[in-house]
Amino acid sequence: QVQLVESGGGLVQPGGSLRLSCAASTSALSFYVMGWHRQAPGKQRELVATVTSGGSTNYADSVKGRFTISRDNAKNTVYLQMGSLKPEDTAVYYCNGGLHSGSGYYPIYWGQGIQVTVSS
Repeated sequence: QVQLVESGGGLVQPGGSLRLSCAASTSALSFYVMGWHRQAPGKQRELVATVTSGGSTNYADSVKGRFTISRDNAKNTVYLQMGSLKPEDTAVYYCNGGLHSGSGYYPIYWGQGIQVTVSS
């Protein structure tokens, strides 16, 4: 059974930085697209960023220039480096692994989520 475990969340002040990590239980996910979603209270879950097995990345407009997704296939780990954080970045962040098709990214495996709170 594939497991994804997030770490690195917490409370940070506006303008600060935080790095999320996602450790996968299997190296098989090195062949998958990996991504991060987030869900703020009362809002729909949204896709934040994805990274392909080859390292190509894609970002939501709301985080472009502030967040960086990366992966280390040797460690079965995906990262989300978040900078210039804003209160509206407050959400539960979910790591996932899935596939691309012509119409978009389709997550298959999900982590349990980790809270990120941006507040002074």
